[in-house]
Amino acid sequence: MIVKLETAGLVCPFPLVEAKEAMAKLNKGDGIEIEFDCTQATEAIPNWAAEEGYEVTNFEQVGNAKWTITVVK
Repeated sequence: MIVKLETAGLVCPFPLVEAKEAMAKLNKGDGIEIEFDCTQATEAIPNWAAEEGYEVTNFEQVGNAKWTITVVK
């Protein structure tokens, strides 16, 4: 199961904060797809995923200043 998390418009660190809260509710093998427009999160979210041992299965820029990343628990 992949949960979509729309955080566009939120300033950092809130995309990461919301991602952590959403991930805490999921089971192993589930994930979150985060859409965000905060440039700091382009480093913060992948770094957090790596620190927690989560897998990043997709990370792409989808607009001028918008990205999507999928992180699996």
